[in-house]
Order: sequence, then structure tokens, then C-alpha cells
Amino acid sequence: MKYRKLVVVGTVIMVLLPLSVNADEVALKDKCAKAMRRATDFFRTQVSTEGGYLWRYSEDLTLREGEGKATDTMVWVQPPGTPSVGIVYLRAYEATGDLYYLDAARDVAYALVKGQLRSGGWDYRIEFDPERRQRYAYRIDLHREGARNVSTLDDNNTQSAVRLLMRVDLAMDFKDEKIHEATAFALSTLLKVQYPNGAWPQRFSTAPDPDEFPVKKAGYPGSWSWTYQQRDYKSFYTFNDNTIADTIDTMLEAFDIYNDAKCQAAAQKAGDFILLAQMPEPQPAWAQQYNADMHPAWARKFEPPAVTGGESQGVMRTLLELCRATGRKKYLEPLPRAMNYLRRSRLPDGQLARFYELKTNKPLYFTREDYKLTYSDADMPTHYSFKTSYGVESIAQEYKRLRAMDSVELKRPKKVRAPRLSRSLTSRTKLIIDQLDEQGRWVENGQLRNDEQDNTTRRVIECRTFINNVSALSTYLSAVR
Repeated sequence: MKYRKLVVVGTVIMVLLPLSVNADEVALKDKCAKAMRRATDFFRTQVSTEGGYLWRYSEDLTLREGEGKATDTMVWVQPPGTPSVGIVYLRAYEATGDLYYLDAARDVAYALVKGQLRSGGWDYRIEFDPERRQRYAYRIDLHREGARNVSTLDDNNTQSAVRLLMRVDLAMDFKDEKIHEATAFALSTLLKVQYPNGAWPQRFSTAPDPDEFPVKKAGYPGSWSWTYQQRDYKSFYTFNDNTIADTIDTMLEAFDIYNDAKCQAAAQKAGDFILLAQMPEPQPAWAQQYNADMHPAWARKFEPPAVTGGESQGVMRTLLELCRATGRKKYLEPLPRAMNYLRRSRLPDGQLARFYELKTNKPLYFTREDYKLTYSDADMPTHYSFKTSYGVESIAQEYKRLRAMDSVELKRPKKVRAPRLSRSLTSRTKLIIDQLDEQGRWVENGQLRNDEQDNTTRRVIECRTFINNVSALSTYLSAVR
């Protein structure tokens, strides 16, 4: 027994000795920790509004915006807004063990609690001005008839908020009642608003009437209009912007954290919807959104009924994830047909079209000025990707790997590897520290899109940059631990 103890101690000494005598590494570790603390101090004390964040600020913080122009009493939920900043605070806490960062993440969670709607989820923004708050049906406020109560799953909005709340709830051992209750209410709502076929809508206020959404397989409509149909599409079964994929991820993480079988069942039910939503030949892939008849349908004026080369690849990756998470290979069954279809649909430049015409499979585009549907890509709008990268072969590689595994091996938990120290990580860490100014800011050239004062380049503070840099510093500190 003494010999075994001696061997272990000797091994630890051999592993730690090179790091312990590297004075430069020790100094950089100290600089990294101090830089991350200064940056977080600035964000918490100067940038934050009630614990929440937007996307972008002018250097002097007088101008600010999320996806739209914002006031100093408003924060944004949609990434890279409030939940994204909270998640990187948790990363810093995990890397350092410093409760300061857990407190910062808790502040973010409280901001989200204050912005949760009575419908159970979140709008794109949260308003903290007492008078303006009356326009929204926030759960913690007195009920006001007619207030906005529409939760959105678009752009990972409600999903990112729920995931941040769940992670803070876990980090605090489920002891904060406000955070725990808000999380439980959000998860129960997501279960209630799931359609009978397993899909989720883009937006919701109440649970759907099951009789209005029968379970059907996807099919082609008898006809469809080339003219934009101005319909309310928030109730459509929506793959666009990863709406269903992000909700599945949320349900799977909820099962991991709370061991709630209902959440796992909801994720599997959503996977079953994906199987139903695969279009029949000659285009066995997926549409952006479907109406209650399970036909591809118009959404916005540049999103026609079509089979999509972009969202279909995201759907396929979701099926791979569901196979890994559940051990059920039925989620792999649609992939060969879809992969072969996308291979034969590649454009001459190697990309995929965002939209393919139903049945003919001709690529569809829009004209820049008047948004007329066309077969030509000569004059496309620039605000939206009408072509997308081709990633089928990486999907095919993972499909083959999972197909060869048995169900026991599939469900085996992934090994979490600690980050490794490398020259590139060290170099990036030094650069990030050097770019931090005396006030604890990463300031860069940029443009506030909603700045009406002028169109000149100005110096801005980006939440995305803060998130990326704190994440990198946390990775470095984890590696040197």
C-alpha cells in the first residue's frame, strides 16, 4: 500500500513540476485572471442594465442596440444578448471556482426572471422602465389586459434563456427559489405548447388546440402561389433559424439536469416529427416551415414554400444528435435518402440553394428591389443567404460512425476532455489581454446599424467580443489548472 501511494505522489510531481517552475506561465495565469476580472467588472457595473445586456454599445455607452435600436432601460434576450453573457460568466466560474462569477451569472438569471412572460417564455427584449413594462405581460408584474404576451422560439430566444436558467439553477444546487420556479414554469410551458405531432411553433401565447393540428406526414400541396401570401405564420411547424433544433437541445439538457423523463420524451417526440416532416420523393429533405396540413408554406416575403438546402442540413445534424442521446437508430433512417438528394442538388459552384422549387427542384431566388421570385441568382438581396454551404459529407461520415455502433455504445456518456495548453491558446490569451484597455473594455471599430446621427465608423463595445474573449480566457485558465 505504501508503495502504491509513493508511485501516485511521484507521478503527480512529475506532471506538475514543469508547470510549477515555468515563471512565465505563472505570470500569464495571474495576468489572465486579473484581466478577466477587470473585464467582467466593467460589464457588470457599467454595461449591464438590471443584470441584462444588449448586443452592441458605442464606446461611451450613450448609443446601444440589440437586433434593433434600444434604450438604456432595455436588454435583449436573443443571442448574443443576456443569456449568452450569463453562460460565459458560468464558464468563468467553472474555470476559476470564484463565486464572483457565479454571482454575476445569478444577476443575469434574475434579469431573465423579471422578463419572463405569462405565456411562459420570452420576447426578444426585456423592458425595465416601469411605464414601458406595462406594455408586456411579465409574470412578476400585475396583470394588464391586452399587454403583449407572445413568447418566441425564433433565433434561440426562449431556449437560450431557459438553458441559462437551468445551468444557474444547477450551479446553485437548486436552492434559489425564484430561479428554480421560473425554470420549472418555462419547461412545463414548452411541454404544453408542443404540437401533437411533436413540432413546436415559432411563437406562442397559449397551448394549441389539438383538433386544429392533426398528425400527418409531409406532402406537396396541389398548387402554390409564386406571390407572397401575407399570412400569420407564427403557428407553423418551424425549422427555420434552428427553432425546433434549439428546443430539442433544451429538452435534452433539461433531462440531463433534472432527470425529468417528460423532457426526454418531448425531445424524442420532436424527433418523430422530423421523420414525419421529411418530404416524399423526388425531394426527400425538409422545408423551412409547414402549415397544419404538413405542406411547405410561405413565411416572410423572401421565404417561399420550398425544400431547403440550408435547414435540411441542420435537421440532419439534429437527427444525429438524437441518435446519440437516445441510442435509437430510427433517427438515422431518413438520412441516406436526404444525403443523396442534396448531393444531386448541388449548384455548379458547389454550394446548395437555400430554396428548391417543389417537385421541379429548380433553385429559387428573389430580386433585390421588388422581391419577385425567380430562377435567376443574378440580382439577389444581400440581407439573407439564398445560397448555403455544402456540408453533407461530414454528416455522412458521422452517420456511418453511428450506424456501426450498437445501442449500448451509442448511449455511453461522452468523455469530457479538459482543455489542453497549447502555443496557439497561449498566444491568443496574450493578445486578448493586450487588447483590454485600462477601463476593462475591449473596444473596436464598428457601426451601430441603428445610429441615425451619422454613418461614419465609430468605436464600439460588442457583447459577442466580450463573450468570445472571456470564453478564451476561461479556457486558458482551465488548461493551466
